[in-house]
Amino acid sequence: MLVRWGIRIAMGLAGAGAGILISAAVLPRLSVSISAIVETTVIFWLVHIAVQFLALRVLIRQPSVALAGLLAIASTVISLVIVNLVVPGLHIHGASTLLFATLIIWVTTALADMLGRRMIRDRRLDRRESRRQGRQ
Repeated sequence: MLVRWGIRIAMGLAGAGAGILISAAVLPRLSVSISAIVETTVIFWLVHIAVQFLALRVLIRQPSVALAGLLAIASTVISLVIVNLVVPGLHIHGASTLLFATLIIWVTTALADMLGRRMIRDRRLDRRESRRQGRQ
């Protein structure tokens, strides 16, 4: 179980970090200093998890897939705005930059989450296979 949580945390941080770096590289009105990349990634990830937890567990008990996706985008926007206010090395100028950065980060975190789920599933299948081989 700890390995599963470790994979999910690592992939969440990797997805957020990749999204922030790609956004900074692609969007001319978004800048992040080298010293603020780690801080931005960690704070973004923590705020994103908290906002999603609040939205999915407290406000909406059983969301549909579409609503869950919409909540993920909304939590990305909220997290990005909060991080922009808190981290001095991150600067986002303009609503369109915020929108495009949100989409980029949302896509990278979703891809990282899918990859993490696949890694967990493959690990589970490998363990089952090794148990079967051990019984024979």
